[in-house]
Amino acid sequence: MKVLVTGGAGFIGSAVIRYLIAETEHSVVNVDCLTYAGNLSTLGSVSSNSRYAFEQVNICQTAEVGRLFEQYRPDAVMHLAAESHVDRSIDGPSDFIQTNIVGTYTLLEAARKYWRNLGIGQKDDFRFHHISTDEVYGSLGDEGLFTERTPYDPSSPYSASKASSDHLVRAWHRTYGLPVLVTNCSNNYGPFQYPEKLIPLTITSALAGKPLPVYGKGENIRDWLYVEDHARALVTVLERGQVGETYNIGGNSEQKNIDVVNAICRLMNDFRPNAPHCPHENLITFVADRPGHDHRYAIDATKISHDLGWKPEESFLSGLGKTVQWYLANEEWCRKAVSDRYAGQRLGLKQ
Repeated sequence: MKVLVTGGAGFIGSAVIRYLIAETEHSVVNVDCLTYAGNLSTLGSVSSNSRYAFEQVNICQTAEVGRLFEQYRPDAVMHLAAESHVDRSIDGPSDFIQTNIVGTYTLLEAARKYWRNLGIGQKDDFRFHHISTDEVYGSLGDEGLFTERTPYDPSSPYSASKASSDHLVRAWHRTYGLPVLVTNCSNNYGPFQYPEKLIPLTITSALAGKPLPVYGKGENIRDWLYVEDHARALVTVLERGQVGETYNIGGNSEQKNIDVVNAICRLMNDFRPNAPHCPHENLITFVADRPGHDHRYAIDATKISHDLGWKPEESFLSGLGKTVQWYLANEEWCRKAVSDRYAGQRLGLKQ
């Protein structure tokens, strides 16, 4: 199978590509426009593989997207290209509307045109897999879980743009018959994550002895999913998922934000006991909460477990330990990834 992966230089996309090349026989075409969070160094282990190709293309470019389908003749699309940081969406929603909504529309139309001209067997086997987020469901109270039937109630420009793209994908299936799959995942973490998200920001800030910002009182709860578990789940859905279905993917690892930060501090104390700012808990600083900050996300992953046999292999503590160790061993990668594009400053304060 030849798989066209959009956003393949991003955090989750690169993990998917590494998995596809290392663990399957599939070929991969990586399509990425290399924005601030796109980094080809995440794919160093596969870049010379004969089953891998890279195209620097923005998915909003209709002609270029059409060329990709005609040139590479993919058997499947895994659509991960997206602007993904809630705080950045608060500061500037425009890029999120363009990439997440217009880009998804452009890709759907190119895929539909390509798919309808395939032969019978190829047409039946083609898949368009759209990768989304649990944030489209809005906020949970202290109890309950998101299921595939939970109504959408997005809170931020980011989650609203992803909700819109989800609806477009399902509409292209119902209206045109395009064979689609949709997945909604919980918070990802692991190696190669751009250091503006909670876990890598906390690790890199702790390394530098900088304050560790925690929004509000740190009581917001997220379900954490190790990125390599997620990559394995996505490929499982692509290969064995039922057309037209949605699968929620979670790590069964609910944690308060303050507990995540404290867990990182304890690991830093163990791994860097002689650091001048140890114990690292002393660096924790509570800051003004994010506007519209959802209280709790939690995924019910029963469907993918029951129907497709996928379960996460990493617990939160085992995955977090691997993640902290990776960042400690790759400080130079972090410096190069960020350079002058992000200095750890607070984002998402505009209202």
